[in-house]
Amino acid sequence: MKPRTSRTTPIVWLCLALPAISWGVTFTQQGAIIADDVLNPTGALSAILFILALTATPLRYVWPRGVFTVWLLRNRRYQGIASFGYALLHTLFYLLDAGSLSKVVSQLPILEIWTGWISLLIMVPLAFTSSDVAVRKLGRQWKKLQRWAYAAAVLGLLHALSLNNWEDPWEPMIVSAPLIVLQVLRLKRKITTRRTSA
Repeated sequence: MKPRTSRTTPIVWLCLALPAISWGVTFTQQGAIIADDVLNPTGALSAILFILALTATPLRYVWPRGVFTVWLLRNRRYQGIASFGYALLHTLFYLLDAGSLSKVVSQLPILEIWTGWISLLIMVPLAFTSSDVAVRKLGRQWKKLQRWAYAAAVLGLLHALSLNNWEDPWEPMIVSAPLIVLQVLRLKRKITTRRTSA
C-alpha cells in the first residue's frame, strides 16, 4: 500500500521530526551538543523507525484489517525516510565524536563499525528511491531493491549487538523482536498455505 497524503501527513512528519527539533533547540540554547550524549539516542531512534517500517509487511499477513496495520502501511515510507535521516545524524555525531579522519579509518575493521557503515550505505538507495516517481520508473525492480532493507536491518542489529563487546544485547533484541516474530509467523503461514493448496 502506497502512502496517501492526507491531513494527518504534516502531523506524522512533525512527530518524526520532534527529536531532531529538540536537539536543535538544545544546540541554540547551549551553543553545543556533546556528540557522545546523542550518539546512542540517534542510532536507537533510527533503528526503531526502521524496524517499525519493516514490520508493516509481515503485520499485513498476520493482522490484515487491523487499524494499526493500515496506519503503518500508509506511513511506512515516511518512517523509512526518517530512519535514514536519523542514521545520517547518528553518523554525523559519530564523526564529530571520533574527531579525526585517521581515527575513523582505523576503526573500520571493527565489527560494530563496518556493519554500521554498510547498513547506512544500503539505506542510501532505498531512501532515494522512496518516491512515487521512482516506484513508477523502477517497476518490478523497485520491490527487489527494497528487499535489501532486511540486509540493512540485520547489519544494523549486528552493529547494535556488538557495541560494548556484546555486554548489553537486550535493548537491540527487544527492538528487533516484533519484526523477527512477525516474519516467523509470516513464514509459517506461507508454509501452511502451500501445504493446504498442494
